[in-house]
Amino acid sequence: MELARSLGLRRVADDAERRAGVLPQAAWRLDPAQPAGPDEVRIRADRLNLDAASYRQLHEANGGDGARIRAAVREIVASRGKMHNPVTGSGGMLTGVVTEAGPQSPLGLRPGDRVATLVSLTLTPLEIHDGLAGWDGLSEQVPCDATATLFARSIAAVLPDDLPVPLALSVMDVCGAPALTGRVVREWRMRHMVNEGYTEGTGADRGPGPDGGGNGAGDGGPVVVILGAAGKSGSLSAAAAREAGAGLIIGVVPTEAEAALLSPGEGNGVSARTPRESPAGTPLVDEVVIADAREAVPLAEAVARAGGPAGVTVVCVDVPGCEGGAILATAQGGTVIFFSMATSFSAAALGAEGVAADVTMLIGNGYVPGHADYALDLLRKTPEVRANFERRLARDRLRDGAIAGAGRGITARGAERNGRRARPGRRCR
Repeated sequence: MELARSLGLRRVADDAERRAGVLPQAAWRLDPAQPAGPDEVRIRADRLNLDAASYRQLHEANGGDGARIRAAVREIVASRGKMHNPVTGSGGMLTGVVTEAGPQSPLGLRPGDRVATLVSLTLTPLEIHDGLAGWDGLSEQVPCDATATLFARSIAAVLPDDLPVPLALSVMDVCGAPALTGRVVREWRMRHMVNEGYTEGTGADRGPGPDGGGNGAGDGGPVVVILGAAGKSGSLSAAAAREAGAGLIIGVVPTEAEAALLSPGEGNGVSARTPRESPAGTPLVDEVVIADAREAVPLAEAVARAGGPAGVTVVCVDVPGCEGGAILATAQGGTVIFFSMATSFSAAALGAEGVAADVTMLIGNGYVPGHADYALDLLRKTPEVRANFERRLARDRLRDGAIAGAGRGITARGAERNGRRARPGRRCR
């Protein structure tokens, strides 16, 4: 019974599921209204962060209509007692203030702590109080007034004092990606440099792989390919790969606009370009490839031209259908890390088998010990990563100001000039 309680099984609403030991994440509905147990923590949530795959699906299913997206999220939470998108199977995370901490809770949190949850909303009991009145439905971050509950086996982190809450939340939402990427790159180096006698920094580790192509090695470390390198998890993963000793980092993005976040100057339509360097002089990526990650063969060919195949491929895109391209872009004996909630296990497993790819495939589960502190530290010391996150948040704020001012003749440019961020409804704190 101690294990069941620590996992939150008493919150599973359906009697049959609860008796069968169905975990909160897999349960259809949770009960968020029960009083907090002795090992639970109650949070007054003020902001949800929907995961990218879930928000994309909601946006597309509702034609980009903010009011309909807002209504869809309200309905999911009301019907399931948690934010668990039934189409993507994913949720997100939240921030808020601890209001109750049971005496038997092992999380080390106290009332008044401002925290971010590091477990999915798909297993977090959640009750919305304000109807999401302060959210326009057009961004992944959702201002709210809600109550959430954490179990003894949940994970949360106190928000840092030196970073704005929206910025810290954006980082913590994807903090598992850089931590696992760094670990896999370090393990690759240990395995290849020590056991196979590669000479670091000489380029002597380049050579034909078992299939006659490259073996996924760069100068002193693996070739790391990151699908979605200009995104949140992608840019952090690139910084983690660099710090862990990657020999060559290839960033894959779908458009010239995304490439511009990684490269200087105007796009010239080529598939690989010299990357922009950070003020410290260290590039976030070494090569930029513009390709559709769903088009497996063109992607693999473009990665090869840029210096691939990869020893480590990291999938950070939020669209389905990228499994084949990631596998083909990876050398025999390499590793593919899937961080996208849009990943299909069957497509990855059967696809690798179908092309005789001897690759290790990992599912990024979002948790590595110390992942939140590590990701925040990467943000602080990697100017390009921080700039990327801040650009995205600024874009959201500008759009919000334009939407709020549309009825009053305020343009996006005017909203930016006047510093206006008014929007309908109340914004919760």
